[in-house]
Amino acid sequence: MKKTIILSAFAFCLSLGAKATITDVIADADVPAMAGVEATDDVTPQMTIRAIADGKYSPEYIYGVNPLLDGESYSQLSADGKQIVRSSFKTGKQTGVIFDVATVRSSVKLKSIDGYIMSPNEKRILIKTQTKKIYRRTDTAVYYIYNVENNTMEPLSEGGPQTSPIFSPDGNVIAFARDNNLFLVKLLYDNAETQVTTDGKRNEIINGIPDWVNEEEFSTNRSFEFSADSKVLCWIRYDESKVPVYEMQMWKGDKPRHDENDQYPHDYTYKYPIAGEQNSTVTVQSFEIKSRVQRQLDVPLDADGYIPRIVSTSDPTKLAVVTLNRHQDCMNLYMVNPLSGVAKLALQEKNDKYLRESAYTDLTFYPDGFAMLSERTGYQHLYWYNLNGQLLRTVTQGNFEVSNFYGYDAATQKFYYASHEESPLKTAVYCVDKNNKVTRLSAESGQNSATFSVGCKYFMNRWSNLTTPPVTTLCDNTGKKLATLVDNAALKEKMDKVVGQRELFTFTTQDGVQLNGWMLKPRDFDPSKQYPVIMYQYSGPGSQEVQDGWGNGFYGGFAFESYMAQQGYICACVDGRGTGARGAEFEKCTYLRLGDLESHDQVEAAIWLGNQSYIDKNRIAIWGWSFGGFNTLMSMSEGRPVFCCGVAVAAPSNWRYYDTVYTERYMRTPQENENYNAISPIGRASQLSGDLLLIHGTADDNVHFRNCTEVSEAYVQADKQFEMQVYTNRNHSIYGGNTRYHLLTRMVNFFNAKMK
Repeated sequence: MKKTIILSAFAFCLSLGAKATITDVIADADVPAMAGVEATDDVTPQMTIRAIADGKYSPEYIYGVNPLLDGESYSQLSADGKQIVRSSFKTGKQTGVIFDVATVRSSVKLKSIDGYIMSPNEKRILIKTQTKKIYRRTDTAVYYIYNVENNTMEPLSEGGPQTSPIFSPDGNVIAFARDNNLFLVKLLYDNAETQVTTDGKRNEIINGIPDWVNEEEFSTNRSFEFSADSKVLCWIRYDESKVPVYEMQMWKGDKPRHDENDQYPHDYTYKYPIAGEQNSTVTVQSFEIKSRVQRQLDVPLDADGYIPRIVSTSDPTKLAVVTLNRHQDCMNLYMVNPLSGVAKLALQEKNDKYLRESAYTDLTFYPDGFAMLSERTGYQHLYWYNLNGQLLRTVTQGNFEVSNFYGYDAATQKFYYASHEESPLKTAVYCVDKNNKVTRLSAESGQNSATFSVGCKYFMNRWSNLTTPPVTTLCDNTGKKLATLVDNAALKEKMDKVVGQRELFTFTTQDGVQLNGWMLKPRDFDPSKQYPVIMYQYSGPGSQEVQDGWGNGFYGGFAFESYMAQQGYICACVDGRGTGARGAEFEKCTYLRLGDLESHDQVEAAIWLGNQSYIDKNRIAIWGWSFGGFNTLMSMSEGRPVFCCGVAVAAPSNWRYYDTVYTERYMRTPQENENYNAISPIGRASQLSGDLLLIHGTADDNVHFRNCTEVSEAYVQADKQFEMQVYTNRNHSIYGGNTRYHLLTRMVNFFNAKMK
């Protein structure tokens, strides 16, 4: 489960867990579709939900930056998908065109492309077309090989669409997956195609591409790598034959329409291991390209263990293989010889509760070592090792969290990273040199994130704060600003006219726990009045909804919340225990009791809000999506009836129904932990208090529709009245056509009916 921020209807993440910004929202039927701010000289501008839906309040961003080898440039796909352009890291100005659909020499005529993959020496490019999504990170596409020097393009393969292709380090071979098998294309042999594996079969054997749960929870779409000398292909083989099948009934529906289901609905089946059930059995295989010899590498692994990553290192005799036990509290890093199969333990990392995903998925390898993020001190910090696993340097330390590692410059021995050193609510970009001198590179206080050039001479920085939309600048590695690419000044001016009073606050619960929150008050706020409150939250492990940044609120920039504020609501959000950026103790205190402290803290937040003189304590609502939906149900049945109503979207209702990797990381298995049933919305059904609206999509491959059906049955049997909205063939994102408009209109109407 990853927190989600939604940038558009097309970019809305499909999973619980990552954050997302949403531009497809809802609208007032009597407002013109393209309206933004409507005002006369003597009338306060009014936001419209249609304008939010059309992205009229969404910031402009720089997307798809791919740093190039010269250390001075980056490439991007043009907005119309017709060109790959080169731009300067110093000025941001376009300096050339690398690929153009209008001029490429090819028998295939393309109108546009979906993406591209550079070869290691940038002399060839894989051109991506006809992309079809599978799950959150995987897709199939038709790729073409583009030769930069002679401007020619030819198909990668005539055998059907491909998945997750990569170049060998020398750029002369391409590996890709198709129909659960792996293939090689040898560019020096007239693009001769070789099938590496033949045992791949849907719902049984997958070679090189992660199964659903490994893709979703280990954040990857590819599990194959070349050795450093390009002579061996290595991959993870997933045997999911014993993993239970999940079936979702699919109807004809609309937007898109599935005409094959016109007379009878059909089942979509895939392997989905729920908590406590059988996972795929994983092994690491190698294929020596010249001799065509395939081997199984001798990687020590528990029978029910995971291999979340394999990574090629600079040494052809060292394939880095990361293993993880099922409890996810012990990670081993092995250096494995892909020819002999011998594995040597280089590093072991343990935790008394669980390891964060970053400990084993964010290992970054360089010719002379690798960087690792670890919370072994109680706070996540950066460490530097050689390829044998010897700790060479503790790069950062202190009572704060490092959030991202950006790069290492071997020539100067400088490390570049982001951390919350200033405050858990703020993120800045830093550099630390070989003498441990730390230099802050981002000038502005708030939220900063960076993309560094190859060699770390320059970086592109995106900064925002509570009242300023993202500003994208180019800087050198001393922090000196070289150019401003996007300032979103027009958006700031527009938003300043409509957004209510934005505040960050901190309060202490009755348990003595200090929590952070944000609040949005109406622009005409009158402290002598009492206002209804809508509390939004996500609350999942390691997430963060309260920041000094533009990303606050369901759509970012408080856009949706400002619309609600214009209707007379105060909107608020509180990050309770279990959320991120405050260290391991604060984040992991929810271990084995997921939802207990999280819901307790939302009730505490509601009580604190209700004690403010300008808030009507009898009109406080709560809502959330995904984990936020789960915690909405938990908070409304916590035992203290503080919420008059709530909306739970795509909500888990018992962790027994969710996947092994995510759930067991925080709860262990149902066989080991009796809290699954007791600490759940279903277990607490009889305690539900307040009016409830349940919303779910029938084709949610992540949080299955069964969560909604089972909790609704529990409420029926507990004699709890509630409302429910179901969306046909919709996945976890619940969008497409008019769907999101309908969903959020439904939600707003519900709040208005229950709180006005």
